[in-house]
Amino acid sequence: MSYDNACKFLAEQYPADFVFWLLGVEAPQIEVLKTELTLEPIRADSVTFLQAANQILHIEFQTLPKSKTPLNFRMLDYSVRLKRQYKCPVTQVLIFLQETDNEVAFTEEYRDNTTIHQYQVIRLWEQDSTPFLANPALLPLATLTQTDSPPALLAQVAEQVATISDREQRQNIAGCVEILAGLRFEKDLVRQFLREDIMKESVIYQDIVQKEAFKLISRQLKRRFGDIDASSLEQVRNLSAEELEELGEALFDFSEVADLLVWLEQQERGS
Repeated sequence: MSYDNACKFLAEQYPADFVFWLLGVEAPQIEVLKTELTLEPIRADSVTFLQAANQILHIEFQTLPKSKTPLNFRMLDYSVRLKRQYKCPVTQVLIFLQETDNEVAFTEEYRDNTTIHQYQVIRLWEQDSTPFLANPALLPLATLTQTDSPPALLAQVAEQVATISDREQRQNIAGCVEILAGLRFEKDLVRQFLREDIMKESVIYQDIVQKEAFKLISRQLKRRFGDIDASSLEQVRNLSAEELEELGEALFDFSEVADLLVWLEQQERGS
């Protein structure tokens, strides 16, 4: 899921770049829409909805062609929901990150006895790397584009990351590069080209670390105390990765849920 999170971060952080890449238009004002839709709400971390003028761009990122609900039907479902809710045209792009020969990655429509619904599919491994290397917003995706020499491509990406003057942007792009490059390269090779300290300081890296830490702690809490009330669990969710690590250590000293509540209250007071 970290791959999806990285792609979603890029699309929402740099919406104009994604709109220009996928629609070929420069939109002066773009709104990032919520991903939860009405009518039995559905939510997916890999989905981004961008509204540019009177048009919605629905981007969905996929690492694998497998899906509980068939992908082509899911695209139809999203399209209908978006049109019903926002009442404007919808352009849909399904982006496959990891190379596959599965027919799902080569299917651009849903069809049954009464309905034909079409959408666009982009297979990154078939894309020319040049425009991706030239745009920091798309740079992390460049690691997955067409190349005769993957290591040379990774070196090019690292060189481009190093040219980003803004430190915060460089950190975030480097973090996304590390995550997405993991679909094609060994982690040690990626870290040969990218500074580890820069990657670890990125927002997306820290966000993923925090989410993984919360998953671990929430499982430990449930195993120890059973179901925790929603408000306390939300307090735990809002802890930083470092605070979650501290909670993991303190958990061994807790004998009941009340101990957890006291600990959380101390954190809020800055104790």
